Amino acid sequence: MNTYDFDKTIFYPDSSACFFRFCLRRYPSALLPTLPKSLRMALRYRRGEVSARELKQQLFSFLSEIRDIDEAVAAFWRKNERRIGAWYLAQKRSDDLILSASPRFLLQPICDKLGVRLIATEMDSRSGRISGENCHDHEKVRRFYSLHPHGRTEAFYSDSLTDSPMADIADRAFLVKKHRLFPWPGKK
Repeated sequence: MNTYDFDKTIFYPDSSACFFRFCLRRYPSALLPTLPKSLRMALRYRRGEVSARELKQQLFSFLSEIRDIDEAVAAFWRKNERRIGAWYLAQKRSDDLILSASPRFLLQPICDKLGVRLIATEMDSRSGRISGENCHDHEKVRRFYSLHPHGRTEAFYSDSLTDSPMADIADRAFLVKKHRLFPWPGKK
């Protein structure tokens, strides 16, 4: 099986940021009241005072104000599916596995359409609350092995060196920059 990060890897740029902007335009009354606290939290995150998990929960706190989140996600993908990289579509296999820090509720519909499996951050689509850990760096490896105890990944693709734990367990790994593939630094 091949494994992939999602944001800035097979989808460019970042699906969570795109969804946030999409909702800001479509549901401004849901997002605008949360922006001051989200901006303060982002500053605290940059100073290392709060975790990525805490920041992500605050950023997605607007979800409780959207009446039909499933329709919002469907509308988002109707507009943004075109951002899936052609390079990925050309090599996609049915046993592909995507591992992402983005919320499952956001990525599951597009992964279902692509016919691939997903491991992602478990976030309540009604509240923005995360259960468990943010699916990032070492957490991706932990979740991979929890689902595939003796699993092997032939190739791993990501835009970020923070995904080195997944690259380390892959036979081959590639760094993806704006849909261009490069050998993973230090990986033979």
